[in-house]
Amino acid sequence: MPRPTAAQLAYGSATVVFSTLALLLLSQTRTGVGIAVIAVAALALGLLVALTAPLPGVSHVTRRRTARRSGVRAVHGARPHVPAAAGSAAPPVPCQHTHAGVSSEGRVSEHSR
Repeated sequence: MPRPTAAQLAYGSATVVFSTLALLLLSQTRTGVGIAVIAVAALALGLLVALTAPLPGVSHVTRRRTARRSGVRAVHGARPHVPAAAGSAAPPVPCQHTHAGVSSEGRVSEHSR
């Protein structure tokens, strides 16, 4: 798990402080159990905000574009959209990569060890 950034820590801390104050003022609780429940809820909310805060300078759109350029699928199980040329009905070309001088067709019948 990567370390949280300063922005994530600031968002999480501010969430804990402000949500604790808001919940205490709105609930007007005076018991120790009520205050403890509010404190735990505020900590959980602050942790949620800190973990879901976006990384600075990287938006979800930027990550998708980078993944698309590198050939990695941006969404699990989805292929990047490649528009077909107008009026072309050509079938896809099979992959002809070779590995150590052996074509991919020759390796299909081999068993893994």
